[in-house]
Amino acid sequence: MNTNILAPTAIVTSAAAQQQVKYNTKEIQEMDSAHYLHPFTDFKDLASRGARVMVKGEGIYLWDSEGKRVLDGMSGLWCVNVGYGRKRISDAVYAQMQQLPFYNSFFNTTNIPAVELAKTLVEIAPAQFNHVFFTGSGSEGNDTNIRMVRRYWDLLGYKDRHVIISRHNAYHGSTMAGASLGGMSGMHEQGGLPIPGIEHIGQPYYLEGGKGMTPEEFGLKAASWLEDKILEVGPDKVAAFIGEPVQGAGGVIIPPSTYWPEIQRICDKYGILLIADEVICGFGRLGYWFGSERFGIRPDLMTFAKGVTSGYIPLGGVMVGDRVAKVLIEKGGDFNHGFTYSGHPVACAAALENIRIIREEKLVDQVREETGPYLKQQFEALADHPLVGMAEACGFVAGLVLVKEKGATIFDAVSFPEDVGVGMVCRGHMFNNGMIMRAVGDRMIIAPPLVMTRAQIDEMVALIRFCLDQTLADLKQRGCL
Repeated sequence: MNTNILAPTAIVTSAAAQQQVKYNTKEIQEMDSAHYLHPFTDFKDLASRGARVMVKGEGIYLWDSEGKRVLDGMSGLWCVNVGYGRKRISDAVYAQMQQLPFYNSFFNTTNIPAVELAKTLVEIAPAQFNHVFFTGSGSEGNDTNIRMVRRYWDLLGYKDRHVIISRHNAYHGSTMAGASLGGMSGMHEQGGLPIPGIEHIGQPYYLEGGKGMTPEEFGLKAASWLEDKILEVGPDKVAAFIGEPVQGAGGVIIPPSTYWPEIQRICDKYGILLIADEVICGFGRLGYWFGSERFGIRPDLMTFAKGVTSGYIPLGGVMVGDRVAKVLIEKGGDFNHGFTYSGHPVACAAALENIRIIREEKLVDQVREETGPYLKQQFEALADHPLVGMAEACGFVAGLVLVKEKGATIFDAVSFPEDVGVGMVCRGHMFNNGMIMRAVGDRMIIAPPLVMTRAQIDEMVALIRFCLDQTLADLKQRGCL
């Protein structure tokens, strides 16, 4: 076997040079199929087709082993906020690895990057947050939330107040606890989930449940399901409610404006903790440092990951509000929870440099005031395409609904039969034409890097429209239209 197939012997610093590097794609694919089990994958199906091999990223683009350039409309996996190829982050990581590559945060020990990052996160977070608990991922962060919420109520003497309410079609990670908090049936079917003490209510998806109501009316109705569930379970047993400000993996479900204020009111009424899962929405994605700020809510805990390092190094955590931290600190006693890599010095160094870049380039303001509104305008114009029933955007997330036939309103549109797999058909045309856009059922979604310019937004939207045209022609040829 050629041992040089996995990477060039020299570092490639430009896209042009990258395309000159020769990779043995077939051999890499064969090794991949033989040894690498991918997440959320049909292993048999992937082995028959072979994985696409990505070898370089620069700005908002990726290059595969065949030299083809792809516009990354998903920021890797909702995370590469400052774009690919940021040497400053690489240099910060290298310098920290030379100084202190690792030490744990157990045994009354800390490290400087973790302390500095904790202070920095407190600076950019809403005022009620003055403490941070570090993890290695968002999934671990949501596991931490369960442990911390239950510890909080135990310390206050409410041993039965352990139930956490979430939403159907929510995504909160794939660990046993994270997947239980999430409301995806496909995940619950594998592994006997959810674990005890987790309840779910409907999601605030206007298209799914809002027929006959205005979006504002539906927002209040969807929020009322939380109060119904609290009363069903018993207010003395409910510990917290968790939700993503905008649901991400569930298909970019943007709640009506009335939804989150009513959720906050209900949480306040019954004294339950509010957890905002900011793994996707944090670090500028919605035009604010955290999505909670956009919707005017006051969470007690906030999960973060992904954008904190722009995905360069794994890192996650929980911002712990004063209400919770005060009890944990003043009541004393060990909090018997944590991870080997909590506060990893190298990951924290990457996060610090990433946040410096976001601050210096004013990316949060840029998304809120300039590129976010422009993306919304351009993306929502796709609603005139014959296949698009609805297109909507919020900050730098956006989604559209594919329909077989439009109606007088979106509720009157005719959907494709499930066996057509219209989303996957469309995704195939996207990927084959240099555009990464994710399919969630009949919804196509994007979450591009925050560094994207207006010109690149135009390029992306034009490419999406072209791929929609290709999908339309394909469906007609198949007899699906």
